[in-house]
Amino acid sequence: MMLSQNFSLEELTKSSTALRMGINNDPDADQMYTLRVLAETILQPIRNHYGIPFTISSGFRSHELSAAIGSSSNSQHGCNNPGEAAADFEVPGISNMDLCYYIKSVLNFDQLILECFTPGQPNSGWVHCSISELPRKELLTYDRTQGYRKGLLDK
Repeated sequence: MMLSQNFSLEELTKSSTALRMGINNDPDADQMYTLRVLAETILQPIRNHYGIPFTISSGFRSHELSAAIGSSSNSQHGCNNPGEAAADFEVPGISNMDLCYYIKSVLNFDQLILECFTPGQPNSGWVHCSISELPRKELLTYDRTQGYRKGLLDK
């Protein structure tokens, strides 16, 4: 089932952990609707802008999958918060910092996180972008030593 021109439900629910552990990672109807909104308002515009296919490294997570990977029970990856969805991704050949600045300037997101980015290594880390019914336009940078910090930081 296609959620937008270039993004399928399968790629937004794919999880090697779920497959390995036999976990059902199927969204319900409301979650599927929100995944469609994520695909249409965030992922597809990025694909259209850059013209480069990219893969979702983490999309929807069921309650059981979220628990299995140690994810927060409040994760926006879809398991607990109605009207919210998130995806982690990179666009090949595009700096993750530049990708964040594009998203920040053009798209209507709830939370945008530059994760595990190393200055001088433009393709390090990945981008987390979420939607919600009342978007906050929150900008964060995350790294394993300093945790979450406000803003898009390259230091």
